[in-house]
Amino acid sequence: MKIEHPEFLVIGLGAMGSATVYQLAKLGVKVLGIDQYTPPHSHGSTHGETRITREAIGEGAQFVPLARRSHQLWREIEAQTAQTLFTACGGLILAREGQRSQLHAQNDFLGNTIRVAEAFGISHQRLNANEIAARFPQFVLKGDECGYFEPGAGYLSPEACVRAQLSLAIEHGADLRCGEKVHRVANVDGKTIVETDRARYAAGTTIVAAGPWMLQLLPTFAKKLTVRRQVLYWFERTMPLDVACSYLPQDFPVFIWHWRDGADDVFYGFPQIDASDAIKVATEQHVSSTTPDVVERDVKEAEIANMYATHISGKLRGVGPHSVKATTCLYTDTADANFIIGRLPNAQDTIVISACSGHGFKHSAAIGEAVAQMATAGGTPAMLQPFSVMPP
Repeated sequence: MKIEHPEFLVIGLGAMGSATVYQLAKLGVKVLGIDQYTPPHSHGSTHGETRITREAIGEGAQFVPLARRSHQLWREIEAQTAQTLFTACGGLILAREGQRSQLHAQNDFLGNTIRVAEAFGISHQRLNANEIAARFPQFVLKGDECGYFEPGAGYLSPEACVRAQLSLAIEHGADLRCGEKVHRVANVDGKTIVETDRARYAAGTTIVAAGPWMLQLLPTFAKKLTVRRQVLYWFERTMPLDVACSYLPQDFPVFIWHWRDGADDVFYGFPQIDASDAIKVATEQHVSSTTPDVVERDVKEAEIANMYATHISGKLRGVGPHSVKATTCLYTDTADANFIIGRLPNAQDTIVISACSGHGFKHSAAIGEAVAQMATAGGTPAMLQPFSVMPP
């Protein structure tokens, strides 16, 4: 089989890959992007209609430059494509006063968010339970809640983001090959060789943005990464739409609600974004692992009932137990919920972008730009330095 020699090769065209291939093409270099499916698709991590985005990042201050730059890039891409990618409906994080708010390896997610917002001068408001109830009557509160509200937060439309960036990449000359599956990434005599079901590649630089397939392509990451099945639910509203309890984006924010202090006592959700009259909500599980090949894609009725009984019932006013749809997605997690981005120590011609630990989409535009700079200019851009492949 003849070996092709692209200048840059991007494996995987989801959140990170689509951003990277676009930014490389924008720089005027020759870039080839491949994906085993036709993105955007529902087999990995980049689907489900909406993703929360916010500037004050409770996972750590190191993420803030990525989030802020990504917000700028989303607006630039919107202007170029005349598409709506980012809806700034505001974002609310709630917890019980004096109790832990556990999420993404943090024990004080709400407190971290507030401290980061103050440190970076991010516009926000701190709310008590009465203020939350008056402003957002959709939440059924206990009375001891406190909250952080960020007006500039909101949601991204992941499929539209991927589609827009791939379209722009093509306009800038990128070669995209969909339906091509990578079987092997190997180091041969100091050079990275990529074998697919169609060709072999020896690129100047190979960028692996394969998400949950990373472990199959680079098994040396097996001890660092865990793939987990997550479920997204859309529950039907049961009340007529009215201003007093509207879930439309102009009346209701994206939210993360720590309703008790346990690691599993948290869920998140979004406004009603279309005519389906349904509210998307989800939580996270960090117990069982899977792979993209064996994951259970169907969502059982028992899962839906448990999600409603545990997280929704008695907490969201006017949302009933009927789920109009539910789907699965895959998180690729590290133990500390941090990212892994950088050159492989034993293969400097290969850059990896994974894992993103279930909170990466909001940062993907800036990560793609920074990785493109890393690939073309060398070195590591400042905003990527906290996310090395190997521990410092």
